[in-house]
Amino acid sequence: MVLSGWFLWFILFWVVVLISLMGIGGFFMFRKFLKRLPKQDGKSDMDWEEYYVEKTQKLWTPDKKSLLDELVSPVPELFRDVARQKIAGKIGEIALKERVKKIDLDVLIRGYIMATPKRDHKFLKKKLAEMNIDATPYEHLFL
Repeated sequence: MVLSGWFLWFILFWVVVLISLMGIGGFFMFRKFLKRLPKQDGKSDMDWEEYYVEKTQKLWTPDKKSLLDELVSPVPELFRDVARQKIAGKIGEIALKERVKKIDLDVLIRGYIMATPKRDHKFLKKKLAEMNIDATPYEHLFL
């Protein structure tokens, strides 16, 4: 049986699409695998994030949780939970190091800036401006 004509192109198209989708999925799975690998201290990056979130759960007030949800809202819904966990982990780390009694706006904004990649900082500045939050005290963190 020899493939020819439109059916050949159809099969080749689907081969390319399936290989591309498996490659993309494999890339993201590999990244998650790397985050789960233990470091020298015996804990992975994700273990530390979970630790900080767990330890600081009592420090979060409902209004700060809703503010975090509002700041994370521009993130696509598919990645929003992962982003919220990573950002909350960084905020928790800062809160524990500074031994704060409650997570306030300053700790929340600093943790958010430090947890997000530099390419997303312009979106964060825009979101802070929309929410009437002055970002000038945090300009040194945006660099």
